[in-house]
Amino acid sequence: MVRSSLAPLAALAALTAIGASPASAQSACGPREQLVKLLASQYKEDPVGMGLSQPGQVLEVFASSNGSWTMIMTMPDGKACMIAAGDNWEMVTKVKGNPV
Repeated sequence: MVRSSLAPLAALAALTAIGASPASAQSACGPREQLVKLLASQYKEDPVGMGLSQPGQVLEVFASSNGSWTMIMTMPDGKACMIAAGDNWEMVTKVKGNPV
């Protein structure tokens, strides 16, 4: 699907519209709450996982029921950047005794 190549462009447009500086808009970054709203409204993506990357940096994965997904990294100051997006997301669960 073309979504993965269009997602950064959509985020850039949305972040530019909300007043992100040109430098942060070029890298698809902005306030976390605005990026989360964009993912929910435009792609119907909700959080499905998260983890601590570096001290104070949080990596989150958002996914939709139709398989689209986006990864964002949030810095301690609340700025978040889209770092990857794609399609065909599947939740994998480990069954006791059977490695994934």
